Amino acid sequence: MPVPIVLYTTKWCGYCHMALRLLKKRGVAFEEIGVDGNGEARQWLRSATGRTTVPQIFVHGRSIGGYTDLAALDESGELDRLLATPSA
Repeated sequence: MPVPIVLYTTKWCGYCHMALRLLKKRGVAFEEIGVDGNGEARQWLRSATGRTTVPQIFVHGRSIGGYTDLAALDESGELDRLLATPSA
């Protein structure tokens, strides 16, 4: 069964570390994909999201943005709804 959340991160990114902490605290299963030195992955992220920043976070395959977007979804309770509703 695939994990509900995939994060694209770099080792040096403070927002990446904050996103990882939030998900670990919540006990949510996730996959972290490091894009340090991986130009192909960064290019894919740019084409998939239109963004060049990290973290880039996907819930059930749908881009939700970065850490501030994740934190806002968590604060509002919307993250729980997204996690409970897998994409078709």
